[in-house]
Amino acid sequence: MSIAKTYNPKEAEEKWYSYWMEQGFFRSTPDEREPYTIVMPPPNVTGVLHMGHMLNNTIQDVLIRRARMQGKNACWVPGTDHASIATEAKVVAMLKEKGIEKSSITREEFLTYAWEWKEKYGGIILKQLEKLGASCDWDRTKFTMDPDLSEAVIDTFIKFYKEGYIYRGIRMVNWDPQGKTALSDEEVIRKEVNQKLYYIRYKIKDSDEHVIIATTRPETIMADSAICINPLDERYKHLQGKTVLVPLINREIPIIQDEYVEMEFGTGCLKVTPAHDLNDYELGQKHNLEVIDILNDDGSLNEKAQILIGEDRFAARKKIAVLLGEAGQIEKIEDYKSQVGFSERTNAAIEPKLSMQWFLKMDTLAKPALEYVEDGTIKLIPEKFFASYKHWMENVKDWCISRQLWWGQRIPAWFNDKNEWVVAKTESEAVADFEQQGKSTAGIRQEDDVLDTWFSSGLWPMSVFDGVRNPENPDFQYYYPTNDLVTAPEILFFWVARMIIMGHDYTQKPPFRNVYLTGIVRDKLGRKMSKSLGNSPDPIELMEQYGTDGVRVGMLLSSPAGNDLMFDVSYCEQGRNFANKIWNAFRLVKGWETTEAPATDAQKMSAEWFENRFNQAVAEIDEHFANYRLSDALMATYKLIWDDFCSWYLELVKPAYQTPIEKETLETVKGLFQKVLKLAHPFMPFLTEELWHDELFGRDENDCIIVADFPTVQPYDEKCIKEFTIVQQIISEVRNIRNSKGISPKVALPLAINATNIDYSKYQDSIIKLANIEELTFVKEKVSGAVSFLAGKDECYVALENNIDVDAEKERIGKEIEYLKGFLTSVDKKLSNERFVQNAKPEIVENEKNKKADAEAKIQILEESLASLG
Repeated sequence: MSIAKTYNPKEAEEKWYSYWMEQGFFRSTPDEREPYTIVMPPPNVTGVLHMGHMLNNTIQDVLIRRARMQGKNACWVPGTDHASIATEAKVVAMLKEKGIEKSSITREEFLTYAWEWKEKYGGIILKQLEKLGASCDWDRTKFTMDPDLSEAVIDTFIKFYKEGYIYRGIRMVNWDPQGKTALSDEEVIRKEVNQKLYYIRYKIKDSDEHVIIATTRPETIMADSAICINPLDERYKHLQGKTVLVPLINREIPIIQDEYVEMEFGTGCLKVTPAHDLNDYELGQKHNLEVIDILNDDGSLNEKAQILIGEDRFAARKKIAVLLGEAGQIEKIEDYKSQVGFSERTNAAIEPKLSMQWFLKMDTLAKPALEYVEDGTIKLIPEKFFASYKHWMENVKDWCISRQLWWGQRIPAWFNDKNEWVVAKTESEAVADFEQQGKSTAGIRQEDDVLDTWFSSGLWPMSVFDGVRNPENPDFQYYYPTNDLVTAPEILFFWVARMIIMGHDYTQKPPFRNVYLTGIVRDKLGRKMSKSLGNSPDPIELMEQYGTDGVRVGMLLSSPAGNDLMFDVSYCEQGRNFANKIWNAFRLVKGWETTEAPATDAQKMSAEWFENRFNQAVAEIDEHFANYRLSDALMATYKLIWDDFCSWYLELVKPAYQTPIEKETLETVKGLFQKVLKLAHPFMPFLTEELWHDELFGRDENDCIIVADFPTVQPYDEKCIKEFTIVQQIISEVRNIRNSKGISPKVALPLAINATNIDYSKYQDSIIKLANIEELTFVKEKVSGAVSFLAGKDECYVALENNIDVDAEKERIGKEIEYLKGFLTSVDKKLSNERFVQNAKPEIVENEKNKKADAEAKIQILEESLASLG
């Protein structure tokens, strides 16, 4: 049966993914094999596939496919995250479109809408991952609000509470006015913002004097509780004990003293607004100042502001500035840049806000999680992220785990009508706790707040195997700890650290062994890809255009761990070209007719060389995988197949036009072809499976490459590889001579070699064939009038006779000598530098000496060639 002229990715992708699913190749159950486990970082149910997901999940699929081929029991658990803030925002927006306000319906009604939304849209991204070829165990798909996972979350809250790690209190928190919820510090993104710095006059009571305060937030002056000066500041000593009037509202506030104020910053006077700044709050506590919160949960001004009630905070800022100007209380306004916190989820500017919240004490819990990384039990790849991880863990703050939302796991705390509370799993347990304490159970109600999404996803590696509720179950005992986690550096603290904390607390074990941190996918201008910038291609469209294998290769060609990927669609084109190269090589081999004649010596030599080169490449690729250099592993595979297999080996054994190939040689080619397909499979699953099943290989349909044995490291002959590298040099140099002289490839040329330590007899036929040599001779002396070059340490001569333009050749050689002399000068400078020779590694110094010797030998040959031309 003939093979199609061009590869049809879409057809192969649909066919083989369905087949793999039908055959259960992705499924995993505990057995006697070594487990290899990955848990997918659960994408938000609100999400669709973007370039970051493409990169992250391609890497995971490469790792899981290779492990599967290595005979391990590969288990990749997929799932989605309920994403409290993002999902609630989506549902609220959907309800608004229907004319329904969240405030007008009950919690139960809202959750009914939310679950309907989740069922309709929540699985989109997982279906898209199938298109990518993700070989997940889909039977194990989990959702962070599945009943069993939610129960694990509630059990964990109760456990931490009983152990004294969870407490409730009024604290200054990061408030998201758009999401109307508190956020942890890690959910706040700091950005530099262009602002205005307003210099405002505060009149001193019973005086014509005033003090000037500089602030970027004039809309909060109505919440001021004091003006603070440094007690050592001579400028303001006369103001001690006096009071000032807050502009516009004339409320009297004291002037206090504290060394916290920097005399050199601004005017040296500080307005103290305890309700709207963390540092001001602490200062207010110290001096027993009134706390006046003038903002509603949505960021609008409330009645305590006295003016502009109901106005949004940013609109109020502009209007306050106008009012202050009209009242003559603005000294000046300057442009100013400062860092402002924004919500990681809604991008709303954060408000510091005093709020009653639930917190998890982190100092004790964080210590083992730091030790795991410090002692190498858990490896961060690349290691450059260890410093920031260490800094965060050593300076960790208590985690605000409550969120003022309805979508999520509801905190298992219960209140009576006196606002007394207990922590219990169910209302009946709460009633029993109240009664045991002799407290009223009247008006019992559950806490409205839900837990932070990261609290539930922190349990992910355990909860997907039901390890929290049932730690003795076979799945958890077999698959946990997992092996590799592939995720983004920006959630190293949101998620990774918290999984380590919770995993250790429950099991005294780390949840994984390696954390592979991917970079950010950027465009060729260096900008992060995003919908808002319009610079992010649709991954599905890319796969339609270039084939899934092409896009996978394109993503991985330029994605070293932890370094940002400067993505360009040309990489996908390169990936598609690679797929086509393999396809065309297969078509070439399949088109050969055979003869029963035995393989020639040249064909045997070629196979021997490629077998050794293949085993060398497998060792390189294994080392790259061991060090999580997936981009390098792919590139080594790419070069082996494109260069060594297609461009050299197949050309070496290819029969002359319309001439059959020896059957023995074809069988060897088929065997080697299958080996390179195995190496390529983790990167290019669809193309390799398609070719694997071609009739040329004559295998049963159940014999699939997805479960074939991955090549293992075998001994290889370095001498054979080195010798053939010199043969390749000879062939390439002869081709270059043809190109530079404009000689047709069809014109056979004579070649003479002054062989020093290589027996070229077994390579003779290959050189003659690929370099189109008329006569190959071996000499002991220089050949006058010939173009010469070095291959290794052997001098080679090509007599061109009438095929050369002498003047042009002299000019070319002269330029090459000039270049080599310049290169030699730079090497000599290095070697004459004592500091370089003493401090550089011995192998680096030796390498420079070899460069010097090679350059000197080439210059000598070129000068002799120049002299021979007259």
